[in-house]
Order: sequence, then structure tokens, then C-alpha cells
Amino acid sequence: MYHQELDSASTIVRRAGEIALQYWRTGLEAQTKADASPVTIADQAAERAIVEWLEEAYPQDGLLGEEGASKPGSSGRRWIIDPIDGTRDFLRGNRAWGVLIGLEEAGEVVAGAVYLPALDELYTARKGGGAFCNGEPIRVSSIASPQQAVICVNGINTLLEYPFALDLLRSLDRYWSVRSMGGCLDAMLLARGQADVWIEPAGKAWDFAPLKIIIEEAGGRWFNFDGAASIHGGNCVAVTPLLETEARRLIRLY
Repeated sequence: MYHQELDSASTIVRRAGEIALQYWRTGLEAQTKADASPVTIADQAAERAIVEWLEEAYPQDGLLGEEGASKPGSSGRRWIIDPIDGTRDFLRGNRAWGVLIGLEEAGEVVAGAVYLPALDELYTARKGGGAFCNGEPIRVSSIASPQQAVICVNGINTLLEYPFALDLLRSLDRYWSVRSMGGCLDAMLLARGQADVWIEPAGKAWDFAPLKIIIEEAGGRWFNFDGAASIHGGNCVAVTPLLETEARRLIRLY
């Protein structure tokens, strides 16, 4: 199932990535949104293109996009769009940004595609079909010890609002390495076995939709700080299975 939808998402993130890449190579200015996050004409142009292509291919499906796309649809399905995840990196000329599209059905993400244009890496997954990078299967690591693990902690500037924050930070010295490369990049490093824990304290559905299914289809686990497992929880932990108990302890779920 979802073969055609995943093919469409893969094609569209590549096309939108080419649009964004043209702006990234020349540089541009940003505006500040109400939530203090930046937005550029590249974000807006990429989202408009994605919406146009999706509406042409799947006119009955709903839409939800970071830059304002919203359509209820009549099929019970919804495409969730982040035209540029990592706009701050995009603005500074860093490579850690991507185009994200996920397909949600009955509240569950069933297919997703992530394209990192500056790295030319395409990550894809559909429910029950495994996860891939540029067409090659990927899998999370089998690391079971923090002393051998890479932990990625994003949003350190917002982490302190959580009661477990100081304990978490004190625990980081037990890990082999600590990284904070950016949401979609850290998540894909985990999915391909190059990182082992990813903690993200703040995010929306469009930040998470394709990441969740790619990580899960690569064999990883996903949960929110309250123990749920949703892209709508506002935060997430993703982890290789052998470190799940350890990761749950970090955020005081155990």
C-alpha cells in the first residue's frame, strides 16, 4: 500500500528542493513570524509549488502546511508539509535543512519523504515497506550502551521548561558523543544508524510527520514526553530499541 503516494511525495520533495536550492545558493532576507521563527520567500514559494502538485494529484486529500496551507479534504487523508525544515540553517548557508512531506490517514502517518537538497539525500518510507536513503535500505543501530551511543539534543534553549531538563543535561556525559545538528538531519542520522537517541523538545506536526514513519520503518521507536506516540504532541524522543528504556528514564517516563 501507498506505493503511488510515496512515489508522488518523493518526486515532489525533490522538485520543491530544487526551488529552495536556487534561493539558498544566492542568499536572501527573512521575515519573522508571530512565533518568532523566520520565514523566507523560499519557504513560501516551495510550499505553493508543493500544494499545487499535491492538489493536482490528490484533489480529495486535505492539506496542512507550515506556511499557511490548509484544506480539510474529503478522503480522510491529509498531506502535512514543511517546505523548508531548518530555515535558520538555510539562511546561514548551512546544509542541515530539508523539505518534508508526510501523508496522514486516520491520525497515523502512513508515508513520508524527506529531501536534504544541499546533501542530495532523499529519505523515504511507507507503512510496512521499510525505510530508504537514495533507494538503499537503512536501519537504526544495534547500540545498547550510552557509553557507545551518539545522542542528539535539539532546542537546548527551550529544554529548561521541562522538569527533567537538568537531570538530562547532567546525564549527557555518559554518552559517547553529543550532537545538535538540527531536527530533520539528526532524525535521519538516527534512521540510518549514525546516531542512537534524538530528543526534540519543541515541534509541530509538519516538523515531525515524515520523520516519524521513516524512523519507525527503519526499526526505531518514537514517543512524546508524556508517553504518547504522536506527531501532534509538541515534542518527541526517537531512539534505537536497545536504548529505549534508557531514553524513557532521561525524560522521567520511568
